[in-house]
Amino acid sequence: MEELTDLLSLAVELKRRNGFSRAMKGKSLAMLFMKTSTRTRVSFEVGMTQMGGHAINLNWAETNFTKGSIEDESKVLGLYCDCVMARVFEHEIVERIAKGCDKPVINGLSDLHHPCQALADMMTIWETKGRFKGLKIGWLGDGNNVCHSLIEASTLLGVDITVATPKGYEPKIKGSARLTNSPEEAAEGSDVLVTDTWVSLGQESEKEERLKVFPPYQLNSHMLSLAKEDCIVMHCLPAQQGKEITSDVFYGPNSRIFQESENRLYTEKALLLKLI
Repeated sequence: MEELTDLLSLAVELKRRNGFSRAMKGKSLAMLFMKTSTRTRVSFEVGMTQMGGHAINLNWAETNFTKGSIEDESKVLGLYCDCVMARVFEHEIVERIAKGCDKPVINGLSDLHHPCQALADMMTIWETKGRFKGLKIGWLGDGNNVCHSLIEASTLLGVDITVATPKGYEPKIKGSARLTNSPEEAAEGSDVLVTDTWVSLGQESEKEERLKVFPPYQLNSHMLSLAKEDCIVMHCLPAQQGKEITSDVFYGPNSRIFQESENRLYTEKALLLKLI
């Protein structure tokens, strides 16, 4: 817990300064992408640039990771660079990169976890609420990678979290979360309401079935009315408005979605400073 709160404190301080530094002068970050990316790529690259370092964008399909040993290719990256960030499909790939590389490896997203998003989420909650203890997060939708990391962060920081999913879509990681199939139960009395897309990258074959079962879990004005009056709304983006979240809630006064997105920059700068 202390390590996480220290990192978040540093991120808040970096945002307050909102300036450039030379902390990463002469340092390089290799960024490996199996999946498409907007926030992850830009936030890491801008973060390194603002701190005087350099980020290298590597499309997985254009590298020899497609031909050779993942461990061997990762070892080479560690010989050149000071840190590696990987955005992949199977979580095992991140683990194999970390096994081969002798430099810090950051999970920029895998099918099992999205820790960088959880950092930005918790920073946003801290900025808005000023505390973690005594808060309730309500998750509506798929028990996916974003949900897993939010559960883990909530467990570490002592935040109550209730996760509402359809049957068969519960998270694989439970932590201290309360699991339910009732979206109303998750929304009731919440300080924070969070959702994510119903169909993630790699789940396109399940799209038709998912669009049938998830509508009751939509984050809309009814769900928001069950939460506390000052409840904030978050979404990791990109959003499918009209599906997992309605436009009036997405752009409404309770939304902190773009603040949450901005905080990816500061939490990742803090992470890089802690690791390199």
